[in-house]
Amino acid sequence: MKQIFVRKTYVAFLFAGMLTFSACHSSYELVGIDGGRVEINSAYDVHPDEAAVKMLAPYKAKVDSVMSPVIGHSEVAMSAERPESLLSDFSADVIRLAATQYQGKPADVAITNMGGLRNSLPQGDVTFGNVYEIFPFENSLCLLTMNGKSLMDLFVQIAKLGGEGLSGARLVITKDGKLKDAKINGQEIEPDKLYTVATLDYLAEGNDGMTAFLEATERVCPEKATIRQIIVNYIEEMEKKGKSVTATLDGRITVE
Repeated sequence: MKQIFVRKTYVAFLFAGMLTFSACHSSYELVGIDGGRVEINSAYDVHPDEAAVKMLAPYKAKVDSVMSPVIGHSEVAMSAERPESLLSDFSADVIRLAATQYQGKPADVAITNMGGLRNSLPQGDVTFGNVYEIFPFENSLCLLTMNGKSLMDLFVQIAKLGGEGLSGARLVITKDGKLKDAKINGQEIEPDKLYTVATLDYLAEGNDGMTAFLEATERVCPEKATIRQIIVNYIEEMEKKGKSVTATLDGRITVE
């Protein structure tokens, strides 16, 4: 009898719970979600734990010795946002140029994802830590061969996403995410022509809504070619030439 009582009680509570939740109708409606980066610093805790600070001091010194050195300079502050931004343009340009080391010339197109650009590049001094904060993941360079039809499929997906980091091509998209026009180096895209596309391995695997990358006929991902190090190398090379890195918005992705 005890077993039957427990089962009946459980069913009664379950039924009551279903009635309770099904009867709750909120008058509020979710109209959007927005987010941003919140830096956790001394503003949240002006009295740090002395024991913890002492314990972490040796490790902090080692981290600072790697992250703090200035590797170059930037003429402008760069951030990432859709449909086009200074940081996404700069990153895609450097990635496209990096293909030269492996195939003797820049890639026809380079694509990076806005979601992979995790911080902003400051104006003035640029440290290794600044670059690390932007590219915290161990993503590597991949060089893909894609025909024009597959590339158009990719651009359709980029339009649907509202824009991504792009170099070597220009897109015209609509506010509702449709592709109106696409050109590579000012030329119409030929469906059967083969193009080289530089991107990161994460995207080459079809992630972030860009499944058209899986249509590539050839894929080469050089060893030890992380996107972070490629960016660092470029900034350091510019510094050796006495130049600062920079970027300008040039209408690579326009919305009509």
